[in-house]
Amino acid sequence: MSGARNYDFLIKLLLIGDSGVGKSCCLLRFSEDSFTPSFITTIGIDFKIRTIDLDGKRVKLQIWDTAGQERFRTITTAYYRGAMGILLVYDVTDEKSFNNIRTWFSNVEQHASEGVNKILIGNKCDWEEKRQVSTEQGQALADELGIPFMEVSAKSNINIEKAFYSLAGDIKKRLMDTSKDNGAPQQSSGIPVGGENKGVAGGCC
Repeated sequence: MSGARNYDFLIKLLLIGDSGVGKSCCLLRFSEDSFTPSFITTIGIDFKIRTIDLDGKRVKLQIWDTAGQERFRTITTAYYRGAMGILLVYDVTDEKSFNNIRTWFSNVEQHASEGVNKILIGNKCDWEEKRQVSTEQGQALADELGIPFMEVSAKSNINIEKAFYSLAGDIKKRLMDTSKDNGAPQQSSGIPVGGENKGVAGGCC
């Protein structure tokens, strides 16, 4: 068997946030362009892979979906270290999930590698009649944390591709800059592709 890679970059992303904000649905929409309205809790960790084209480079995205429940928190923190990009997800119809973003962000600062790229995602932006968190509040928090911000809807397929592509593009740029500084190609490290896949796609909207 040939060991040749069919990609130029391997980028590992991690979705974090409260249970029910729609992390799994965002991942399912991006990886398979599908949506399920049923709520199935992610057990521990799940992941999907999608290869995209970024500026003429083939970028293999390995995207990990974490369980938001407290009882799985110790499992998921181990995956922070291998992540190169982290999507912090809240539900615009659930103010509590938004208020908890600072806690998730501090977890990232504590457990993730230095320099990891981050983006704040407000999911379910199509559900205006149920909205509890304004776009301005989301942008203000992102500005406070010093990270990009985007509102998305997994259900209506709004900005899902844009969010993942934007984060992947920022990471690719960082890897290329690092490799230039080091004078050698950037080798990614962290979570193996064949790691524990003990998850069930879940989440909500």
